[in-house]
Amino acid sequence: MAHIESLPAEQSHGSLRGYVGGFVLSVLLTAAAFGLVMRGVFPAQTAMIALSVLAFVQVVVHLVFFLHIDMSAGQRWNVMALAYTALAALFLIGGTVWVMHNVSMNMMSR
Repeated sequence: MAHIESLPAEQSHGSLRGYVGGFVLSVLLTAAAFGLVMRGVFPAQTAMIALSVLAFVQVVVHLVFFLHIDMSAGQRWNVMALAYTALAALFLIGGTVWVMHNVSMNMMSR
């Protein structure tokens, strides 16, 4: 007899259409960021903001289309783990920048 494995209702897997859609969106976002930098469309400050927005959108595309993270009840713990990881990374990066800035300011005053 063949062993048939069933998936719980909260566990979802993507379809070929979803994966292709995510891939196309990822390629378009990457090409947009590349084109924005190569053509020099915006001044440096505006380009950094536009690149940050494109990067954030790309992260969301990857989370939704490839990692299948959504706001459903079955994904609640995955979303909580992702939020904790983002918060920990924010503290780590922000703390490092703060310490390096203070070190730089203390070294320049002598």
